[in-house]
This record gives sequence, C-alpha cells and structure tokens, in this order.
Amino acid sequence: MGEEIRHIEPIAHIRADLPTKFGLPRQSGLVPALRARVVFEPKYRDPSAFRGLEGFSHIWLIWGFSANGRDSFAATVKPPRLGGNKRMGVFATRSPYRPNALGLSCVELTELTFDQRLGPVLTVAGADLMDGTPIYDVKPYLPYTDSRPRAVGGFAERVLDYALEVDFPPELLERVPADKRDALLGLLEQDPRPAYIDDPDRRYGFNYLDFDVRFTVAGGRLTVMEVADISNS
Repeated sequence: MGEEIRHIEPIAHIRADLPTKFGLPRQSGLVPALRARVVFEPKYRDPSAFRGLEGFSHIWLIWGFSANGRDSFAATVKPPRLGGNKRMGVFATRSPYRPNALGLSCVELTELTFDQRLGPVLTVAGADLMDGTPIYDVKPYLPYTDSRPRAVGGFAERVLDYALEVDFPPELLERVPADKRDALLGLLEQDPRPAYIDDPDRRYGFNYLDFDVRFTVAGGRLTVMEVADISNS
C-alpha cells in the first residue's frame, strides 16, 4: 500500500503583541499575563463548531513554526536553557527545527466571543506564539488525562525556576499601556536574549506592541534602557 500524503491547512491565526520570534516565551504558560486572540479562517467560523468549548479552562493549540527558517533535518539541537552550547536529540526538545515544523501549546482559554465580522474568537493567556502564527487545530485540555503530577522533566527541570531580576525605570514603563505592562515584565524576566550571547555591554531589543524595548543584562539583572514608540516609523 502506498503512503498516503495528507495536506493540512491553517484553521486560524494568532493575533498577538509580539510581531517577531525575539522576545517570545520559550514555553507556553510561562507568562500568564500575555494575552492573544485566535482568529479563525472564514470556512471554520461556524458557531456550532465551538459548542461546549466555553466549559473548558484550558485548550491545546497545534500550530506551525512559520518562521523557523530551516527545511533540513538535524538529529541534534542546542536547547537555549542549556546555554546554547550543549546538544540534545531533537525529539528530547521542543526546538522549532523538527522534521515537521509543528508546535504544541497549552494555554488558558479566558474568553470565547462571537464577533460580527470575525465570527468566534478565542482569547487565550500564556501563549508562546508570535503574531500571525498559523493554527492547525484546537483541542480541549482534559485535566484527568493530560495532567501527570508525577511526570519527570529530564534535563529541562534543571532550569525550571530560571528568571532575571528586571529593573524597569517607572518613566519608561509608563509609556506602555497599563494593561500590557505585566506581560512585558514577564517576558523580560524570562530572558529574551539568544542563549549563546552573554555580553553585559551589549544592548538587546525586541518589538512589543508599537514599542521597541531596549535593554542590557549583567549578573542576572536586566535593565531597560529605552522604550521607543515605533508606530509611526
């Protein structure tokens, strides 16, 4: 019997406050204050497809690494939380560089609304996806079967409590809308830098909403240096 080839297509896309990969949380749930919306394609906006979903607190998103920039397969990768200089098997990591560029995220479903123009829209918390990421499926999270309290997390558990101390001058933080500040602080605490760079004199930056946020990191402390409005640039 010949191999059956099935093509999948996006059923929705994420609308989020981070337009690029830089600055994204490295796992879902690490920044609960980070909100995003799942906006469905027209053919999947039938309200009956969402019947019962409002009863679930969390959902799984199956999505595509649309900006990983690599097509070839590599058996090993360098996990960022191991400093970016130690190789592990790709199937022992959640690296975007996979045989099939699919991601899996557990997010909190905070709201299910029905927009007159967009149809059903899911508002989620804790997503680790950049704006425009294609969503291939949505499934409910089932606590009785999806939760494994005695599970072992391998090498990932060594860096479970990793976080930076953030020094964000009040006059700079006030430039960011009040309801978006906690999410930004959470993103900075997670250390957005590439794992292979540790230069205390280097100024890093990423886009958040309509702002370019610039910072330095030294000795476990992140200091925000600039928050520039780029909405008119």
